[in-house]
Amino acid sequence: MDKNPQGNPTKLKLHGFNNLTKSLSFNLYDLAYARTVEDRDAYLEYIDEQYNADRLTTILQNVNEIIGATILSISKQDYDPQGSSVTILICEEGQLGPNGPVPVAADGDSGPTPPRETILAHLDKSHITVHTYPEYHPVLGISTFRIDIDVSTCGRISPLNALDYLIHSFDADIMTIDYRVRGFTRDITGKKLFIDHPIHSIQSYLPQEIQASYHMMDVNVYQENIFHTKCMLRAFDLDNYLFGTNKAKLHAGERRRIEQRIHREMEEIYYGRNFASI
Repeated sequence: MDKNPQGNPTKLKLHGFNNLTKSLSFNLYDLAYARTVEDRDAYLEYIDEQYNADRLTTILQNVNEIIGATILSISKQDYDPQGSSVTILICEEGQLGPNGPVPVAADGDSGPTPPRETILAHLDKSHITVHTYPEYHPVLGISTFRIDIDVSTCGRISPLNALDYLIHSFDADIMTIDYRVRGFTRDITGKKLFIDHPIHSIQSYLPQEIQASYHMMDVNVYQENIFHTKCMLRAFDLDNYLFGTNKAKLHAGERRRIEQRIHREMEEIYYGRNFASI
């Protein structure tokens, strides 16, 4: 993308609407260790209440506000025994007509802006979804709570703008983040544009404090506009993972054994493969 003398991206002059679809898939994992079945059940009950459909709806509504969209409809559900789902359909802010969303002319201002800013764009046929998946190891006392969030937008903006807020909304030990751009739009000469903003890595959209807090690894396919970043928390304090007890009540050998189990669980999720049993 060309830049003006100030170093900022110049505006793209488009023919018609920006039809690019930009999708962010965001998976977070929270780990805990429960020594007894009672502690495990209490943890699952706690996490299920902490991230029920009502709270998740509030988080997604805030994401909607960050990207500057209008909510068309909300569907939410808590499941038995655990888990919740929320889906929000969105369109552009202030562009609802009697028969639904009213498209706006593309004025050519393309690409993501820094996190936490509110921007406007053509967003009909877009959505935000979240699903939760509590689960536990049958033997080792490890419980792993997963949250999957998808933000898909059509138009000039990128859902990466909501990434900072989403990370700060959850306490995640592991994160996997996927961003992809699909479809094409055209400039005023008819030339196809398969991406409308420069991007080297998802990490560019993460605050410095987040980058410092996590080990990160990229797997990017630039020619396909596919970007993938995996993150694993650097700091480790066993008390942050114990549910129903604390490390002062455990003898040294048990502390080491639990730490090994938690580290193995984190690394297996981060690297996507099983390791030898402990």
